[in-house]
Amino acid sequence: QVQLVESGGGSVQAGGSLRLSCAASGYNYDYLCMAWFRQAPGTEREGVAFITSTGATTDYADSVKGRFTISRDNEKNMMYLQMNSLKPEDTAMYYCAAEPRPCVPRLQPDAWRYWGQGTQVTVSS
Repeated sequence: QVQLVESGGGSVQAGGSLRLSCAASGYNYDYLCMAWFRQAPGTEREGVAFITSTGATTDYADSVKGRFTISRDNEKNMMYLQMNSLKPEDTAMYYCAAEPRPCVPRLQPDAWRYWGQGTQVTVSS
């Protein structure tokens, strides 16, 4: 089983930045594709960003392109989401997700097998 633990959430004013972290254990991290999802109250879970097991390929939701950056450090079994120029509409619970390779490069929740508990991000106007 893969265990995923998110951290780094908090409250920030619009235009500010946060860096989320996801720590993985229980699996060879080098064989995990990773992604970030988010879910606001009353909405469906939506994909934010994707990264392959080596970090060679990334993809982003249109709403965050140019503002968010996904990265990973396989030596530390860590994944990150650098969020800049935050907007109130970015407010959500952010979830770390993992899928053993081969994985499909799509940001749909049903494509991802393992999930963290989430970390809250709140952006005020």
